[in-house]
Amino acid sequence: MIQCPSCGLRQEPRLICDKCGTPLGAELDCFAALGLPRKLTIDSSALERVYHDLSRRIHPDRFAQGPVRIRDASLRSTALLTRGYRTLRDPISRGLYWLEFHGEKLAENNKAVPPEIAELVFEVQDQLASLRDSGDSESLDQVRDRRAELELAMTTLHEHLAANFARWDAGPGDAAALTVELKSVLSRIAYLRTLIRDVDRELENLKAA
Repeated sequence: MIQCPSCGLRQEPRLICDKCGTPLGAELDCFAALGLPRKLTIDSSALERVYHDLSRRIHPDRFAQGPVRIRDASLRSTALLTRGYRTLRDPISRGLYWLEFHGEKLAENNKAVPPEIAELVFEVQDQLASLRDSGDSESLDQVRDRRAELELAMTTLHEHLAANFARWDAGPGDAAALTVELKSVLSRIAYLRTLIRDVDRELENLKAA
């Protein structure tokens, strides 16, 4: 239980007092901070509406003339709300947070690079080296084609991530298997992000030369 710093009502921890609307400054998880159920599938438009509504209600400017304890609660609640919104609006950070929330980490039992990813990394780096050495139109076209392939692969991985989210939300399911799958998808996304970044950097360097 937590006590409201304004009206004194004791209540379950939440962002805003049920009785007087004062920010409580409670420690909450990202879902609770935004008043959302602990589900991985989130409507981004609805999330944004909730965030902006709550931001207005707890903004420190509204409590600037209040007692120190209420100003502090407003600042803590605002920081918590912002962190929750930034974490949940992006599916990848949401998935990573879900692992953390369940006591897991992406690196645990997931250190080996998947064989197909390792092969892809080698191929991409080889193509980038050829582009740097020759700079000819054929090498450039090959790298651009590879960039499109990587983007398509990323889209497919995001679809797999959304499917994993849906299975978590459907529950009850095999949490251990879902965790392994979630780690695998997030790991592959991380590798692809790095590859796409490397390709984009090389293309930008070539354009600037």
